[in-house]
Parts: sequence; structure tokens; C-alpha cells
Amino acid sequence: MSTQEPVVLGQPTVGDEELAAVAEVFRSGWLAGAGPACRRFEERFAKTVGTAHALTTSNCGSALFLGLRVLGVKPGDEVIVGDYTFPATGHAVLQAGATPVFADIRPDVWSADPASIEALITPRTVGILAVDVAGQPGDFDEYRAIADKHGLWLFEDAACAAGATYKTRPAGSLADLAAFSFHGRKGITAGEGGALVSDREDLMAHARKLHTYGIEPAITREGSGALPIPEFHELGYNFRLSDVQAAIMNVQLDRLPDLLSARRSVAKRYHEAFENLSGLDVPVELPDREHPWQAYILTVAPEIDRDALALRIREQGVQCNFGTYSSHLQPIYGKKQTLPVSADLFARHLAIPMHANLTDAQVDRVIGTVSAALPS
Repeated sequence: MSTQEPVVLGQPTVGDEELAAVAEVFRSGWLAGAGPACRRFEERFAKTVGTAHALTTSNCGSALFLGLRVLGVKPGDEVIVGDYTFPATGHAVLQAGATPVFADIRPDVWSADPASIEALITPRTVGILAVDVAGQPGDFDEYRAIADKHGLWLFEDAACAAGATYKTRPAGSLADLAAFSFHGRKGITAGEGGALVSDREDLMAHARKLHTYGIEPAITREGSGALPIPEFHELGYNFRLSDVQAAIMNVQLDRLPDLLSARRSVAKRYHEAFENLSGLDVPVELPDREHPWQAYILTVAPEIDRDALALRIREQGVQCNFGTYSSHLQPIYGKKQTLPVSADLFARHLAIPMHANLTDAQVDRVIGTVSAALPS
């Protein structure tokens, strides 16, 4: 077991700027959700991702659920979901009362295979929930063509994709709605949080009401000359992001270009070290996309025991983990489908440290440790 300081899998980049922004919120007296800091971040984030509207949420799962609710998803509906994703994606469909039907994935970039999506459409299908795996957008032109052909909506799970692009268009602007995560391992973070974005004013106005118990948020009543008493007409939720978190996110948005640059630099060094190493395949960045490198995931050769390799790497103080989930294999979904590409990669993927704080020495250590842990 290594006695060196561990090289962590993921780490946020935060500092005095975030502390100063939080102190400003403390002085303002508005710490609760959906306040001035949230509105400021929403306006800025919408511009960043190329949409007309953004709504901050308590996490990405609540953004996904809200999006499905305002799209009118109901019991008996089927939603086609890219299979290779953290199960929050499929869970949101279940929580909305519908059935997730998982599409197998491309073997190179792990997003939903358009041919698999097309083959799964039934009279009960209402939409496509496509995942930007590790942040790289999927084949959204093909997804849109399928959706339009069959009269379906298209929803982008952009949880990991802040700063990514597809054919020069920002992730988040590629579908009818998109959901982002600001969890601690994401490219920009407030520890937790999320956002729902869209060009559709009707959907976003409905989502804004539902995310505050079914009424307009308190900030809309500030300065009223009367005593406004909201009325509740439909069941809503408390999915608000606090202004404390929004203050952090405003600073994180300022940091985004530098954070992306740092991650891309690390990814380049990993590529150079691993692309010709027997037993490993490096992740693919397609030429018409910009990858934000929320995670760096190696594919281990079938003849190598991925789990044993991971344990050898961990013993040297370098954190690593499996990639993400082949969702259809999780017991909650009933194991009714067979998706060979997703299942195979679930067994062979290995995520290694990726964050903007990695030093050259730490990257060297990761490269050396992974290389030495491979069987000779």
C-alpha cells in the first residue's frame, strides 16, 4: 500500500473568489432559493449554453424530472433512454410514472446508437432522453431526425457536458430541453445543484412554477404595491437551488474556460501516454465535437481483469473506478433487455483521475502507476 498522498479521482476547483461571493450573499440577507443570485446565474448560464431560458434546480435529477413533467410524460408512456449512464436518468423516467426503454450505445463514444433508438420505437413511445456520456454529446442531428419522423420530443441529459459542443453548437442547445448537473465531480460545481434549459418559453414557465411548489417564486412578488397572496392550482415541488450555491456557480462560470483548458491538457497527456499501450484503448473525441472531459475513461482489453487492475492501481494511491452504469442491468429496471455493447463496456471501463487541479507530477504518477499495473 502506497504511503504517498493519494491522487484523487475528482476534485472541485474552488477558492477565495467563491468565499467572497458567498459572503456577499450573506450580507444581502437572501440565502434561500430562487433569489437574485439564482436569477443572475440563470441569465448567464442560458447565454453560455445557447438557450433562451435556464432554471436552477436542487440537482440534475430534479431537472430531469421537471423536464419530463412539463413535457407531459404520464403512466403508460415509454421513454427511450441512452443505456450507459448513472441511473438518475432512468430513475427520472420512473418517477414521472413512465417506463424507460434503454437503447444500446456506440462502441466508440458510448452515447445512444441511433439505429438502436429507431428499433425501439412503439406506439407508446413519447420521447428520447439522450445522454452526453462523460460530457461528449451524442448524435443529435440523427436523434432529432428520428424524433421529428415519429412525432417525439427530444431531451438532452447534459449532466456532465458544461462547455462541450456538437458541430459548434453548445451542449444544452441540442434538444427541446436539457438538464445539467453541478455535483462535486462535474466541470463546474457548487457541491450539488443543477439546471434545466430550453428555448421553449411555455415549458420553462411551467417548470419554474412546479419547482416552487406550484406558485411563482417569491422574488417575482418583491416590490409589489399590494399584498400578493399566491394560489396553488397544481402539485409542485421544492427543487430550488439556494442563493448561496448560485453565488458559487456564478464564480464557477467565470472559471469555466480555464477549467476546460486544464482538463483538456490532462486528457492530451493521457492520450499520448496510453494510445499505443497494449491492453488499453483511450477514449475517442469525435472531430465535430469538443469534449469537456468530465471523466477520462480507459477501455481495458477483454483478456485483462479490469477489477484486479483497478485494485493494483488503488494500492499505489491512485484512485480509479468503473466508468458508469449499464443501466438495463440494474435490478430496479427488471433486466428485460439485452444490450451487448453497453454491458461489455460496463465490465471493461476504468475511470482514472481527471480534474482541473492535477499537477504535472500527479499526471506522471497516474501514467506510471497505470502502466506498471498492467499485466506483462
